[in-house]
Amino acid sequence: MTEHLGGAVIPTGFDVPVEPLRRAAHYTGEPGCIAEARGFAAQFLEQLRTEWCAAIDSRTDGELLLVVSELVTNADQHSNGPYILELEGTDTAVEVAVYDSNAALPRRFPKNPERVGRHGLEIVHAVASQVTVQRVPVGKRVCARVDLR
Repeated sequence: MTEHLGGAVIPTGFDVPVEPLRRAAHYTGEPGCIAEARGFAAQFLEQLRTEWCAAIDSRTDGELLLVVSELVTNADQHSNGPYILELEGTDTAVEVAVYDSNAALPRRFPKNPERVGRHGLEIVHAVASQVTVQRVPVGKRVCARVDLR
């Protein structure tokens, strides 16, 4: 916030940029990693509520945990090594990014309720406001933005 008095700009101390809350975790792919990633994301959301006063309703909370589950499950199933989960959030949105060692970009299949499996990316696209996929030097990065309500 800045006050303007007689043409002069006087900083009030409230206009200092604030960094988003950022956390990252590394997973080996051992059994239980997907549940650990969901627990890590749940702790992140609680910290976001506390530090950013983010109003996160139970539906959005569930959707964010679903996105984390789907992206981490994809990395777990399709990469040949460990993966990283990064979370970045403010009071308006959370970005979920998963890095894995497989350079093959994921495919989004058309909706088909009779198909068994391969619905993960379809679910992420339905829940997230934005989904991006890019190759990185060690493999790929899949990122989903979930807007908070």
